[in-house]
Amino acid sequence: MKEILYNSLLNTTNGLTITDVIINFAAAAVIACLIYISYRVSHSGPVYSERFNVSIIMLTLVTTLVMNVIGNNIALSLGMVGALSIVRFRTAIKDPRDTAYIFWGIAVGICCGVSDYLIAAIGSSLIFAFLILFGFIRDNGRIMVIVNSEPDAGEEVEKQMGNLFGGKAALRVHNRSVKSETEEFIYEISDKQLRVSEKRNGKLVRNLSGIKGVSAVSLVRQDDEINQ
Repeated sequence: MKEILYNSLLNTTNGLTITDVIINFAAAAVIACLIYISYRVSHSGPVYSERFNVSIIMLTLVTTLVMNVIGNNIALSLGMVGALSIVRFRTAIKDPRDTAYIFWGIAVGICCGVSDYLIAAIGSSLIFAFLILFGFIRDNGRIMVIVNSEPDAGEEVEKQMGNLFGGKAALRVHNRSVKSETEEFIYEISDKQLRVSEKRNGKLVRNLSGIKGVSAVSLVRQDDEINQ
């Protein structure tokens, strides 16, 4: 029994030829380009990162390289797992969908590395269609309304926000500086609430800026777009 286990650990059945390796990398590169297109189409604005998109292609090819080396060698695969387990990645993920693209690239690299092109092609086609279909889904469009005013205007600001949004604007922060004699109100509203309010009452910034004592009004969106 021990001899069987020992021989299985040492046995290397990875008989890839140069042609096989080239085909594996070619298939991985083609499908990686599909991933690149999917990421480019489904991401837009400040969320999109060209470097991250290119990194997905490189991740796919590197995974293919690793799988070509490992093959069916159990001992080498265990050593590779142990070596990779000490790596810690600190790259910040801006969009939760980026994690799915990372795993997609790794999965394609694994499939192409073991010459399972059919699984890689079918799976990638289904994932591509799914991400293109649902990739345009955005968040809830939360908007932060920041109002800076004099202390005497605070009550009127709260009253105006209540009238404009029917009491649905959530007051998240209320700061008052005694030294500079200013107040800061931060409300959270949805993009839909803003559109309805502006359609009915006009521009929000103009309505709030018209209050005596208000010095600045800012709208801060989650997509990092700022309007003042």
